[in-house]
Amino acid sequence: MDAAKTKHLSEELDAYAHWFVAPDPAAGGHFLAVTLFAEFDDTARVAREVTAMFLVGAGAGELVDDARLVVSELVANVVNHTVPDRHLARPGSCRRIDLTFKKYPKWVFIGVSDEDSTPPLLPAGETFPAALVGELSEAVLPDSGRGLLIAQRLATSVWWSQEERGGKTVWCRFDLDQPDVRSD
Repeated sequence: MDAAKTKHLSEELDAYAHWFVAPDPAAGGHFLAVTLFAEFDDTARVAREVTAMFLVGAGAGELVDDARLVVSELVANVVNHTVPDRHLARPGSCRRIDLTFKKYPKWVFIGVSDEDSTPPLLPAGETFPAALVGELSEAVLPDSGRGLLIAQRLATSVWWSQEERGGKTVWCRFDLDQPDVRSD
């Protein structure tokens, strides 16, 4: 393996290890967890505002536009598509959406959790090459699933994890002050 691939793999493993723990404030880390409810009219707006406030307050203001769009798409997926697991559903209650923000000196992790254990349908690549999408009308783009495509396009990495209590979290990682290693 060449040196560049070894360095990239090392950086990925380092980021993966940090994803599991809350950042240390003494090392420049920030953490925030917020609970919203899918049935409220302004849930997506509040999620976008909390995202912007966290990132600006944590010194990662350069990510605000991309992260707000990603969070908005992930929250919209919960609002429009999730059905809580039977043991988490309560008659007359609202569906929970938990937002988790972790900022380290090199990364920002954003998680959007819901009460539905059904795996998200993460696209296995793009429907069309980026160069071609600009010339296509919206009519030929998929009717659904674009939110996760947008998240994969804007974040460095997107994945999901099953929660012990039930439900799942869709995670996004944004790299800070590093060259863009995503392939376009």
